[in-house]
Amino acid sequence: MVNTIYRRLGHSGLHLFPIGLGSMQFGWTADEATSVGIMDAYYQAGGNFIDTADVYTTWTPGNPGGVSEEIIGRWMKARGNRDDLVVATKVRGGMGGMGNSQGRKTVHQREGLSRRWIMKACEDSLRRLQTDYIDLYQVHYIDNQTPIEETLSALTDLVRRGHVRYIGCSNYSAWRLMQALWTSDRRNLEHFVSIQPEYSLLSPTRANFERELMPVCVEYGVGIVPWSPLGGGMLTGKYRRGEPLPESVRADENSRRRFSDQNFDVVETLGRVAEAHDAKTAQVALAWLLQQPAMTAPIIGANSVAQLQELLGVIDLKLTPDDLAEISKASDWERARTELET
Repeated sequence: MVNTIYRRLGHSGLHLFPIGLGSMQFGWTADEATSVGIMDAYYQAGGNFIDTADVYTTWTPGNPGGVSEEIIGRWMKARGNRDDLVVATKVRGGMGGMGNSQGRKTVHQREGLSRRWIMKACEDSLRRLQTDYIDLYQVHYIDNQTPIEETLSALTDLVRRGHVRYIGCSNYSAWRLMQALWTSDRRNLEHFVSIQPEYSLLSPTRANFERELMPVCVEYGVGIVPWSPLGGGMLTGKYRRGEPLPESVRADENSRRRFSDQNFDVVETLGRVAEAHDAKTAQVALAWLLQQPAMTAPIIGANSVAQLQELLGVIDLKLTPDDLAEISKASDWERARTELET
């Protein structure tokens, strides 16, 4: 592995490569052979942080979930590199409907953050990943039907049994994160060491994240490992103002959700900064993220080795204060912050 700077995840003992490898596409837009090639290239570049979830890829026809975990498990088994990696997965989402072996409906669905489901889901993830432990076990999103004390108690038991090393959360608001941290303190339970929010220059909740959630993470030592750091592909620069859509899984969605004059202004600004650094637009977007407070490792997805290697070029890219100011101005965050504070 190459000599590079790994980042500490919050106040935990985990140290991560500055770019995490997401695996939502494994078994979906990237078949197993392609996924294995991507993981090989990531590992060879010094990467150690692979993020997945039990529900990947339940949205495809006839798929009960767990495919991404299974692909990662087979890869680790074949390569014998489990101890070199920080493997993160998630629990909460629905897995294959409900019912028991006799076909009778049960009251409890195969989802949520109850003790019953967390224990079962963890066992299933360990089996699919072919490992004895999960480095970072994350609650995927809120379960309003289960008390936070029950969820944290179950996660703490998993840590104490050695099945999980650290726990984290994803898609939590600031008050939800504070509720969890306070409950852990009060009940002497494991603390969330990280949060995985949607965060990029184009995130619809960016202003709220920077105003509320980021200060909590900085104050209490919670590491940030954001998903969709490239705005669903919008920040790669492959979409051009006034030009036809490229062939892409997310092209239609992006045209509906993300095409606006201001967003194109941001992308074009990133392009100018990239040109000055002999870099790529996507690399500048990731470099901007890596220079934000409490940031540990943005999680990227890739459908090819070439795409992954291009994104990993961000490791050697450092933006100047003038670059950051230009990007901030284009994204209109300075004005947004002023309006929020008045």
